[in-house]
Amino acid sequence: MLIKCFLVTEKSVAELEKNVLTAIVDMRARKEQIKKEIEKLFDVEVERVNTLITPKGEKKAYIKLKPDYSAEEILSKLGVF
Repeated sequence: MLIKCFLVTEKSVAELEKNVLTAIVDMRARKEQIKKEIEKLFDVEVERVNTLITPKGEKKAYIKLKPDYSAEEILSKLGVF
């Protein structure tokens, strides 16, 4: 499993309006792998994935979904909202 957890912070909730999920992922995960895993797990299409390394040494991924899908819906299915 590449995705460790989804983040629910003030910034990540603001990103939901842009249809972007924010997640902590495995350090070795590549963008293409993250994209495939999200598409397979939630049956959605991903537009693009941006990653960065946080000051804590974790890898954070911003996963932008295609307009036909809702990032908020995915988090509510997971019981975050």
